[in-house]
Amino acid sequence: MAAPLALLAAAVGVIVVVQASRSGSSGNTPTTTRTAVTQPARPVRSRSRTYVVKAGDTLTVIAQSTGVSLETIQRLNPNVDPQALQTGQRLKLTP
Repeated sequence: MAAPLALLAAAVGVIVVVQASRSGSSGNTPTTTRTAVTQPARPVRSRSRTYVVKAGDTLTVIAQSTGVSLETIQRLNPNVDPQALQTGQRLKLTP
């Protein structure tokens, strides 16, 4: 009969010690410091960007809205007539 009581007392002692260490009640408990891990920057992919012409667009408006110069748009799209843009037409913005 003494053995089960001793086992119970030991279990209670372990539980008390574990609970005390979790609550941080002692001033000597080490603290864990987390640091942020940053991911390496992704390489910039040089993929071709296009613009789909909307009703009322002009090359000047497209250049202003995309940040691509008018000259660049004309150079990349030599077969496009600036006076005859059609809705749905795709224009290259990058090579």
